[in-house]
Amino acid sequence: MAVTTAIFTSMFGAGAVVAIGVIVLPIMLTLGVPKTFSLVAFMLSIGSGLYINPLIFNQYQAFYLGPKGEQTYFYNATYLHWGFIALAIQLIIAIMIIVIFANRKKRIHAWAAKTPAKDQEGKVPALALLTPFIPVVLAIGFQVPVILGFLIASFYALAICGYLKNFKATGDIFNKTFYDGVIDTAPLVGFMLIIPMFNKASELAVPYFNALLGGIIPHSTLIICLAFAILAPLGLFRGPFTLAGAGAATLGILKSVGFSTNLLFPLMYTPTITMNISSCITQSWIIWGINYTKVTTKDFLKISIPSGWVISAILAMVTYFMFG
Repeated sequence: MAVTTAIFTSMFGAGAVVAIGVIVLPIMLTLGVPKTFSLVAFMLSIGSGLYINPLIFNQYQAFYLGPKGEQTYFYNATYLHWGFIALAIQLIIAIMIIVIFANRKKRIHAWAAKTPAKDQEGKVPALALLTPFIPVVLAIGFQVPVILGFLIASFYALAICGYLKNFKATGDIFNKTFYDGVIDTAPLVGFMLIIPMFNKASELAVPYFNALLGGIIPHSTLIICLAFAILAPLGLFRGPFTLAGAGAATLGILKSVGFSTNLLFPLMYTPTITMNISSCITQSWIIWGINYTKVTTKDFLKISIPSGWVISAILAMVTYFMFG
């Protein structure tokens, strides 16, 4: 989990998640961690790294421009102090999910089961175990494009395992792999096409939110932080607490009330990162993960919502004590 978090402090995007996910998730499943807990913990570990990722920070920094288009909030020591705290809290919760909840799974013993005759299997060379790490090392260390990194790793694996014998056989393997890959990532691509439409449509809700809620928003920073702690699930499904959804309307109202940017940025950033990007099935790569691990959306949300809620509530209070 810590390694995944470290990777996503500098990487971002569905391609990066898939590249790391096909390495991390099989390892966790092989170690006996139930697939639902594995997926939730993996997604939370990604989100924890994003708290100090400058790429995604710059993306949401644009919501806080001044009247003349100038920057009013910066990626500096003040933010990073809070960001590292947020990273640590979410990473700890992700690890706790593995350590505590995974151990509740009932163990099954097959003392009387008949052992089937083993088929004769060829041994995979030890050097082949390096294959999953090649794209990551090439991308991070040498800035090699992700797709090229996967192709290099694929040729390496085929060569090490003795399958790089002739052009036709190699071509057949690649064709089958690409075909399976398209099927696995189809839900992700579909969501990436639909979400921008939803986000654009949600902008139309801004004047209606202002008219309905503008006059009843409290001016107390404590009450606002408590509200974000209690109502954190409103960051799910592109709701009013996430800037990746209808949250622009909420932010506009809170700005008009007079809350400082130093308070509003971390307050809105928490449900955006934790409830939306790390816990919600409207996030494209979460749909990929659900499809990849064969977890149902219901089972995923049963774990991801309470986990994200706890993290968001803690961070709302941290935000109050630091900036309220």
